[in-house]
Amino acid sequence: MNPLVNVFFGFIFLRERLRIKQTFALIIAATGVAVLTVASLQGQSFPWPAIILAVSFGFYGLLRKVAAVNGIPGLAFETILLSPFAIVYLLNLAHNNQSHFMTVNLSANLLLIASGFVTVFPLICFANGVRRLRLSTIGFIQYIAPTENFLLGVLLFGEELTPAKIIAFTFIWIALAIYTWDTIRATASKPS
Repeated sequence: MNPLVNVFFGFIFLRERLRIKQTFALIIAATGVAVLTVASLQGQSFPWPAIILAVSFGFYGLLRKVAAVNGIPGLAFETILLSPFAIVYLLNLAHNNQSHFMTVNLSANLLLIASGFVTVFPLICFANGVRRLRLSTIGFIQYIAPTENFLLGVLLFGEELTPAKIIAFTFIWIALAIYTWDTIRATASKPS
């Protein structure tokens, strides 16, 4: 859902326009997401967490797009801004004996510390990339992560390959191919 939200925000807030083939790709991708969403609703509740995450990260991408701040200073500001909330949350976990930091073993502690460093690099890359590309292009690029998760789930972890997943990801991959092909063609035809 997040990639679609990025395309929508680019259209609404930044007046980004899609070419005809890109619009067609967007419709195909949205159809794939709709198939997966409807399939996930059977016997379950509405996917509010997915929608909230998609919209909140969409707004984050929009803010990073319009803010005249590079990746590292922007991330430093975000970290300073969110640190008090994170500290309160971590202290609450420790107070309720729900924290795993410093309670398991050294390797687990080192992995928890390293997770912060592993998270920083993609956020810096995202912040720098979103300033250089259209938000709608960022949206389509973001289909790489769900595709990786899909492949890992099916090929490595043995998750069930349902018809809805096959249909959804086929639509998304077709949409990515159309969008990419149209973008490459349009870029190549521009005079230098």
